[in-house]
This record gives sequence, structure tokens and C-alpha cells, in this order.
Amino acid sequence: MSTITTEELSATTLLRFATAGSVDDGKSTLVGRLLHDSKSVLTDQLEAVERASASRGQEAPDLALLTDGLRAEREQGITIDVAYRYFATPRRRFILADTPGHVQYTRNMVTGASTAELTVILVDARNGVVEQTRRHAAIAALLRVPHAVLAVNKMDLVGYDETVFAAIAEEFTAYATELGVPEVTAIPISALVGDNVVDPSANMDWYGGPTVLEHLETVPVAHDLSHCHARLPVQYVIRPQSADHPDYRGYAGQIAAGSFHVGEEVTVLPSGRTSKITGIDLLGEPVEVAWTTQSVTLLLEDDIDISRGDLIVPTKDAPATTQDIEATVCHVADAPLTVGHRVLLKHGTRTVKAIVKDIPSRLTLADLSLHPHPGQLVANDIGRVKIRTAEPLPVDSYADSRRTGSFILIDPNDGTTLTAGMVGESFAAPEPVKDASDDDGWDF
Repeated sequence: MSTITTEELSATTLLRFATAGSVDDGKSTLVGRLLHDSKSVLTDQLEAVERASASRGQEAPDLALLTDGLRAEREQGITIDVAYRYFATPRRRFILADTPGHVQYTRNMVTGASTAELTVILVDARNGVVEQTRRHAAIAALLRVPHAVLAVNKMDLVGYDETVFAAIAEEFTAYATELGVPEVTAIPISALVGDNVVDPSANMDWYGGPTVLEHLETVPVAHDLSHCHARLPVQYVIRPQSADHPDYRGYAGQIAAGSFHVGEEVTVLPSGRTSKITGIDLLGEPVEVAWTTQSVTLLLEDDIDISRGDLIVPTKDAPATTQDIEATVCHVADAPLTVGHRVLLKHGTRTVKAIVKDIPSRLTLADLSLHPHPGQLVANDIGRVKIRTAEPLPVDSYADSRRTGSFILIDPNDGTTLTAGMVGESFAAPEPVKDASDDDGWDF
């Protein structure tokens, strides 16, 4: 196994990417092949896979076992949970999320792709683009994943036919363009054999593009949030009982986006109180500037009532606060989301009561049409919702910030996550609708 020096590792960039596709399209095999052929698998891991494969009567190692670690996954031969893997080449470091393909686990794909800069969507060359392919493409578009790779897998089972690949690539690219996906790179592969995964294929001389790994190593990474709107959700107020610092009051949290510097005027939301940063502590040491995703403690000039859930932002770039949120959501719970549903809305570090006032539309994946006023969303549905919160929230548009433009809805009875939402996101503007009335005392 090749080694990478500390100097080489520190000089490389980081790419977060997710894999998605229908059941049996070969996602886990692709990831296993990627790890194996890039020499990112430890000897003992490979030996364990060989033993497990032999016990199942397989002559060759089943590389899918490198990611399908749960017992239930191995027994069923499908991926259920999101499997995260970390590996590196001399050119780049990677964090990959191998997400489930079965429709009932689409919710896990939302988790895996929420922080990704690239998604690899697999298609079985024998089946072409199917509904689950469209669903995964729609979620990637909603989550504003900037790069998409269409990996047309199992080309060996269609005789490495160029026309089969071209037809699938054309259909998927047209669909992704309608969704607003900015970039699609189509690559014909065979994960089982290894064609065009790490090494170029000798069986497809008609293809002159990059392999999967080559594309992953060279795709531009644009996840630098240091130039976005600066946001610090307060997680904890620090007041040490120390004789050396009797008046110390710091506001700790992880910077969600942007950067803060000493002397900058800031506003605390939702109260709207303003002050000036007098100090920034990072790992116990004072610094002049801090940026995403550093965990820091801000010291302010004025004694302001600040608590967990508040948001500190530059005064010149403060978002508006609102109690009325319209968003596109992916419903992830087994129980449906209905009009009038009383929920908890978690935004950043703040959780407030809320009511689902209306569900204007649900997306039909086959043709991207909007089904008006469905009345409810069931598991894995994508739709528009209007929500009224009990308290004003400082929300950004998801287009401006994937961190502070997102939220989740929670069942107040048992803490179950119901829905993942993106503020302001929409495939098409639904017709204006009147908010549903609510007469149960929760009318905020």
C-alpha cells in the first residue's frame, strides 16, 4: 500500500462526495473498487473481506463488503445506513458517503448528500434511468450539490455498447438540466471488473473522458464558506468562575459561514441588539480573525442577554427575522406530515414551536410537475410547505447558505425527525394559495 507524507496530505484539498442509485446498481461495489484500486484499503481489511466472501461461496473478494458493514446489510445484500469512508491520494483527500438505494431509505441519502460538493449517481446500464434515479437527482438538486457524476455501471453486461451509454447519458443530463443541476459528467464503468473506476478501460476505446477517480481528483472544489455571509449560532455561554477572569463572558459556537474579526460591529438575533467584538478566543488563545468552520468564543463590548440558540452576525449583513417560512422539504418520517401538524422546528442551535400552515404542492418525479394541495407528505415525498413559528427566526435563503438556510421539523411527542427543509428552494413557483386556518390555539 502506498503511503502519503504529512506534507503531501496538508497540501491537498478536501472533497466531500456521496454515492446514490437504485438497489443493485453497484454503489457499494464501486466504492469498494475505488478504495481497493487506489490502494486505500489496509491489508487486514482486505483479508477480512476475502474471508467473508469465501464463507459465502464467492471465488473473488466481494468489494461491496468494504462498505456494507451492518449485519443486516450483508445478509440482505443492500445498503441500509449511510457508510462514511475517509481516504486520500497524493492529489486530494476524500470523505465519501455511500447512501442507500432502496426507496424506503431515501431519507438517508438526504443525510449523506447534505454536506457533499459532488454526488455520484449510479445507473445500471441494463435498466437505464428509473424513478429512484430521478429521486436521487432531485434531492441532489434540492441540496444544491454543485457537481454530479452519472456513472453508467455494468457496461460489461451490455457488451460495452457505446449507444447504450449515450442514450442513458442523454436522458439523465436532460432531466438533471431541468432540475437545475449545474454540471453533469457521464462516465461508463464496470465497478465489478474495474473499468474506468481508477484505471482507464481497455474495453471502451470509444470513451476518451476521465475515470471516476481522475474526475474526483480534478473537479473544482468550491466549498469555501469563508466568503459567505458570516454566521455564528451560539451553542454555549462561557462564564468561568476564575479569579483571573472575574468578568469573562464569552459566546461559543462553530462558525457556520463567513469570518469574524476583532473590532467588527455585530448584531445578535432575534433580539436585534448590537455590539462590537472585543476579542476572539480559538483553542484558548486570542486571535484577530476566525472563519468557518472554526469553533470559537466571541467576546463583546456590551453586556447583552445572549443564550443558546441566538445568532451572531455582522450588523452590515444581518438577515431579516420572520415567523413565516416557505420552503421545499423532503419528508423522512414514516408518519405523514399534514396541514395543521404541530411540530418543533430546529434551525441552527435554536428550536421553536411551529405549525404546518399549508402544503401547496408535491413534486411528481416522473415529469417534474407539481401536484397541488396534496394535503399531506408521506415518507420520501418532496414538496412545498408553509410554516408559522411561535418565535421569529433569522433564516437565510438556502441558495445563499446551506447551513443557515436549512432546518428540520421534529415530532414534539417523541423527538422523531420528520422533515428536512430548504428555505426558499423551489423547482417551480406554485400558484399562490391561501394559508389553511387553524383554530386549536396554536395560531401564532
